[in-house]
Amino acid sequence: MNGIPILTLLTAVPVVGAIIAFFSGRHARGVALITALVALAGSLCVWMQLPANGSIGLVERFAWAPSLGIEYHLGVDALGALMLVLSAIVTLMAVDASHRVPHQPGLYFGLVLLLEAGLFGSFTALNFYHWFLFWEVSLIPAFFLIKLWGGPRRGPAATQFFIYTMAGSAALLVAFLAVFFATGSMDFIHLTAMAQSGALARDVTMRLGPVMPWLAIGVLAGFAVKVPIIPFHTWLPSAYSEAPSPVTMLLTGAMSKMGVYGLLRIALPIFGPQIAAMRTPLLVLAVITVVMGAWAAAAQKDLKRIFAYSSVNHLGYCLLAIFALAVPATSTMAHNNQAAALNGVILQMFNHGLTAAALFWFVAIIQLRSGGLRGLEDFGGLRKAAPVLAGLMGIAMFSSLGLPGLNSFVSEFLIFRGVFPLSWEAASFSVLGLLITAAVLLTIIQKVFSGPLPEKWASFPDLHHSERLALAPVIGLMILLGLVPELILHSVNPTVVNLLAHWRF
Repeated sequence: MNGIPILTLLTAVPVVGAIIAFFSGRHARGVALITALVALAGSLCVWMQLPANGSIGLVERFAWAPSLGIEYHLGVDALGALMLVLSAIVTLMAVDASHRVPHQPGLYFGLVLLLEAGLFGSFTALNFYHWFLFWEVSLIPAFFLIKLWGGPRRGPAATQFFIYTMAGSAALLVAFLAVFFATGSMDFIHLTAMAQSGALARDVTMRLGPVMPWLAIGVLAGFAVKVPIIPFHTWLPSAYSEAPSPVTMLLTGAMSKMGVYGLLRIALPIFGPQIAAMRTPLLVLAVITVVMGAWAAAAQKDLKRIFAYSSVNHLGYCLLAIFALAVPATSTMAHNNQAAALNGVILQMFNHGLTAAALFWFVAIIQLRSGGLRGLEDFGGLRKAAPVLAGLMGIAMFSSLGLPGLNSFVSEFLIFRGVFPLSWEAASFSVLGLLITAAVLLTIIQKVFSGPLPEKWASFPDLHHSERLALAPVIGLMILLGLVPELILHSVNPTVVNLLAHWRF
């Protein structure tokens, strides 16, 4: 380990902030805001120090328990660093959106910051043991945030969330214990090199028999729950709808990306040939996630449940691209298609996290002004009473829709640009998800903001100055990335090239 251990310090910042917030009482929100701002500044510093060739940089490594294959091994490329920036942004948004915590604010904001620490650790760890600790740690504050501050059915929702995610974690743990038994290593970089040379499959088969496909299924199951992939999604609607809206912002904006990140950092590099062998059924699941996620959103009447299912749909595009590119590149054109799809996935992870968190923030604002109402049929004509709210939320919804000129258009375009040549059938069916999403979001605009204004909402307050100031950078970033996506792609593309060069299908 050379120089300042910036990744360790970055992970420690929210932990220290959480400890202070626990004992800060009514000042806990101020402590959390300062901590989140420091964490954002630190994550941006990490982004600025990435290696230009797309390799993993800022490495911190020393022996922890060598006989057990455990090392303290940290490092990031553009994939990990972008997720750090996203986690920091979404945490700051969630803290800012938490204006009224009904009880125990110190505990609430402390748990939010601990969740941020779990995210940071998951996106920087390169040893399974270390990574798994943070993967599990992130579940605990999320569970209590839902359980203690959620809606009327918060108990069952929190329990379902915890059981599902723990089941996925158990599948991951069993798979990697088997890999460790066969190879003596838990290091992602070393295991990726073994997979690339074929040594991993050879050693596992020699020690355990022909179980590599089953280990790959276990790893996929663990990440399938977290993303989630249909049919492993049934925990999500209740968790998202019952959690306080700021917590939902964290669940959809950052935690769901842990699953997609795991597919890119762990599943494809280490189990690439096995995933390639399952490519067709996995593509079917991805298409179902895209289309049925949008269709389920169309059937909802609760704004939070609509956006919850919409999140399933949008992350389905990432799954579509990931599984589509899991095929050997036999030409330069095929390699370029894979690169386009993977660039789209990484950019979509960031764009969806930003946009989805903003949408749930707007729902929180509407609930705060309406006494907790969030039904699709509860409003109407709000554009007349709150034009700024309607305008800014409209931009966020058009971003979610993938309107050209906004951030999500670029990532979705890259995904379909890469996927069509790799699997035109899957891409063609997935276009239905775009059409249904358009209908869903336009319906929200029509029923909530358009039409006659009911008399009871004639005095519905518009956004006040502090809310406009807080939302302006988020909306501005959606527009900026829609017009200048190179701000992110310039650093992401070298990492994409580096990742594809080390994956074996």
